[in-house]
Amino acid sequence: MKMYIQPFVRYMEEEKGLSPSTLEAYHRDVQQFVEFAESCDIEQPNHVQRSHLVLYLGRLKEQGKAAATISRSVASIRSFFHFLIREGITGHDPSVLLELPKANKKKPSVLTQDEIERLLATPNVSTPQGGRDKAMLELLYATGIRVSELIALNIRDVRTDLRFVHCGGEAGKERVVPISREASQWAQAYMDEQRALLLRSGQDEESRVKQEALFLNVSGQRLSRQGFWKMIKKYGQEAGISGDITPHTLRHSFAVHMLEGGADLRSVQEMLGHADLSTTQVYAQTAKRSMKEVYENHHPHGGNRPSSDSKDHM
Repeated sequence: MKMYIQPFVRYMEEEKGLSPSTLEAYHRDVQQFVEFAESCDIEQPNHVQRSHLVLYLGRLKEQGKAAATISRSVASIRSFFHFLIREGITGHDPSVLLELPKANKKKPSVLTQDEIERLLATPNVSTPQGGRDKAMLELLYATGIRVSELIALNIRDVRTDLRFVHCGGEAGKERVVPISREASQWAQAYMDEQRALLLRSGQDEESRVKQEALFLNVSGQRLSRQGFWKMIKKYGQEAGISGDITPHTLRHSFAVHMLEGGADLRSVQEMLGHADLSTTQVYAQTAKRSMKEVYENHHPHGGNRPSSDSKDHM
């Protein structure tokens, strides 16, 4: 079955328009399953039975894989067999009646307004890297775009004069997201000053002309997702933010803070680029809990404030 993996990945890229990170996940999931099948002396798709898939998923569970990871593996394997059927390589799909494990939806990790301000104030904007990092953090919190979308931005995608970002999105779904005045100013300052310094330090003249990426590393190349991950971890520690902070934390914080500020769910869904409104509703639930906590902690009759003795009102 190994010979069909690369054609499958190409098909998913060309026909489905999936992002590089999603394609990598599909490739990894199918590769691991095929290796498992070969360890069971199964080399042909026609020989794979539902019982083999159940055994494989049980193996993943024994390895401590999360329910969401196992569900994704099932989706990848199903897509693989649908491809094989489409190509006439096999006539049956052993994953048809396979039950998915129920994934527990985690509450999104959200920073407080104070934590956001501390994080945004951490970069040393007098250096090229610090100016770049400040612009990235400001844009990420101002728009709620994905980190993969942020690092994929080209210069022409950010219109600071009109205050919007044009973003590619997943599966080729483009959208335009407004940006705050402050984020626009920091992005423009980076483009006017620090970007040229990063570009000059790492590339020859011919390469500079061709480089359209907005956010660059010290080699003058497009900053990677891993590079941003390390950067935000560092700033989170310097800002004294407890707990785990990831590139998605600012996206979560953007969504919850927008809803807490009175934004409607549909608008937030469009800005986040969610295909399904139910995905955005997770943030609404978090925002409601947050507002309830504020009420109970600060309203005179809030549930967490000490009440007067009942006989005082008699």
